[in-house]
Amino acid sequence: MKIINFTDIRSLLFENNTTKQTIFKNTFWLSLSEGIGKILRAFLIIYIAKILGAAEYGIFTFALAFVSLFVAFFDFGLSNILTREFSKNKTRENEFSAVLSLKILLGLMSIILIFITSFFITSDPGIQKIIWILAFFTFISQLPEIFYSFLRARQKMEYESWANILQVLLVVGCGFFVLFNFPSVKNISYSYLLASLTALIPFLLFFNFKILSLRFSFRIDIWRKFLATSWPLALISILGLFYSYIDSVMMGRWGLIIETGWYNAALKIISIVLVPQAIISLVFYPTISKLVEESKEMLQKIWDYQLKTLIFLAIPIIVGGITLSFKIIDFVYDSSFEPSILALQILLVMSGIVFLCGPFSQVLIAFNQQKKVFWAVFAGGIINIILNLILIPKYSLYGAAITTVITYSLILLMYFIFTSKFTSIKPFNFKILATFMKVIFASFLMYLTISIPLIYNLHVIAVVLIGFLVYVSVFLIFEFITRNFHQVLSKSTN
Repeated sequence: MKIINFTDIRSLLFENNTTKQTIFKNTFWLSLSEGIGKILRAFLIIYIAKILGAAEYGIFTFALAFVSLFVAFFDFGLSNILTREFSKNKTRENEFSAVLSLKILLGLMSIILIFITSFFITSDPGIQKIIWILAFFTFISQLPEIFYSFLRARQKMEYESWANILQVLLVVGCGFFVLFNFPSVKNISYSYLLASLTALIPFLLFFNFKILSLRFSFRIDIWRKFLATSWPLALISILGLFYSYIDSVMMGRWGLIIETGWYNAALKIISIVLVPQAIISLVFYPTISKLVEESKEMLQKIWDYQLKTLIFLAIPIIVGGITLSFKIIDFVYDSSFEPSILALQILLVMSGIVFLCGPFSQVLIAFNQQKKVFWAVFAGGIINIILNLILIPKYSLYGAAITTVITYSLILLMYFIFTSKFTSIKPFNFKILATFMKVIFASFLMYLTISIPLIYNLHVIAVVLIGFLVYVSVFLIFEFITRNFHQVLSKSTN
């Protein structure tokens, strides 16, 4: 698409014209909102850790990790099913009111569940109160997900982007105000709650008047229909959240509060690393769901493109992150968080595996094979619990990090097997192998470059930029060489 005037720009960023243009548009808006959101939230979390210290930060992350264990109950897999079904059949949009009502009911039940279980996880009244505040914050921040799913089905992710940006600006602004004026874990929790509620109200008004009129609908038949297909995804989310946060909850429960702070300091960096993976997954999922029934050939092409993109991003992040982990922790936090370095290095390996898991789980769900995803996640959950019980008492936060790597490695292996057997996708082919080899070689040259003392001793941001330029340059050179080689080869065979 040629960009000549303002109308062309408007068409590119606000309309759905072709598959490629729609993917670009959605990628642009989600990248903008996720980029702004993660960067600003990261700054806030970093200052929370610096101002409150590792112990107080450990309390906050322990409470938030405990509440996060219940996030799946707030949604129960409804959002993914709604996007899949509405993207296939727009006439089902009249069922949205019933799904929204079910979402609110599930959220209120989840708050009650968190309140009851909080008495069993800690006897400290102060921590219990923080858990309750964060439970209401989670309900309010999770509610828009059902609206975002509706917008994703329509491939109008620019609205989701705007809502996310508004929310993060309010949360971060309010958080910094409280942090610099009334610094405490409880006040920070209140600021999260207040800001999320303030952001939710204008979004609901916009959706009601511009997208679809909001109303409650207690349709048991529709609830039953959605829950019948969403429960495997709910179990998947429950297990996924369980082994994502249970390590922090275990450490907090066993009194390892400072270690919890160190571990979550590393996890916060990993959450930023995973932003591209989250964006790419959100952008590709509606298209993949749609192509399952329209074109198996185009589906394979789009799926390969998604996986190659994630390989291109994952390998240099692992290599560069591990190489610069000391400088990253020193830059982001301070010397009191030095124990986070090894945890970060281990978790970077996990992040690379998570990058690769996304396309496999998405295509399985698109083929209505969510039960297979459940069994993979279930097996990972069992291994996670066993290894955490063994490794955390021996190796503290490093045992938790190693457990996470092993868990996601098992899940990726099972995803690969299930995708090969139960979908039309061929998960391993020459194009993907070629991309992997080029990425490995480019990453190796990047590693050699940033390891040179003259470069390594520069500011961490400068080193990252140099590494990025070297990696991209080498990769593009290989792309140019292989493309020309194929052209010459095809001409000679003709």
